[in-house]
Amino acid sequence: MRVLWLLLLILTVLLLFICYSILPTVIMRAFALGVFQRSKVPNKAALTFDDGPDPVYTPKLLDLCLEYKVKATFFVVGEHAAKHPEIIKRMQKEGHTIGIHHYRHLSNWFLSPWAVRRQCRQTADVIESITGIRPQYYRPPWGHLNLSVKWASAPFKIIMWSAILGDWRLGLGREKLKKRLLDNVNGGAVIVLHDCGVNPGADEEAPAMMLRALEEFLDEIGGQYNFVTIDALAG
Repeated sequence: MRVLWLLLLILTVLLLFICYSILPTVIMRAFALGVFQRSKVPNKAALTFDDGPDPVYTPKLLDLCLEYKVKATFFVVGEHAAKHPEIIKRMQKEGHTIGIHHYRHLSNWFLSPWAVRRQCRQTADVIESITGIRPQYYRPPWGHLNLSVKWASAPFKIIMWSAILGDWRLGLGREKLKKRLLDNVNGGAVIVLHDCGVNPGADEEAPAMMLRALEEFLDEIGGQYNFVTIDALAG
């Protein structure tokens, strides 16, 4: 009897988890319910970067953006931003858009609505204290949503993507990443890359590979696309 009750309890918890976390993620992303994933603006695309700022790789990325006249969108982790305010100031000064990830890189699948709200607001507070401007856009870590995320993350607009390329894995390699970039860039695309490798599941040196692939991609793509901030697509 105890085993039966234990199995019933496990099944109940699993069902609740699926209904709270996995099912809303699948439905909201499949049908773009309450989230922005791409637009149909011709000849414009958005390069977005998650998980930073990183004291080594983000400045190199900003140099690359300057060289190729790219305006990007950075979804930053609050605790990293608090440690490197000078990088956040540089992002703002050079015309990039700064959005929020979480204060710590935590999945919404395991957070209560109030914890999600706290993660968002704490990160926004950090960015506002550095730039004087409150962020408008939010990207959940790993793209994980939950049943309450639309309410919990308000008033921030949830930004997902049209292409996520796996660049957090060093084993992907520069050539394959460049090919994925070339295959997925199109009018209105929102592409995700990562400028920091210290968060869970990432390889610490993967951003170095990403930067090499990105530079080659920008060389090869030439002036075919105008790389703009997310404001130009979702604003």
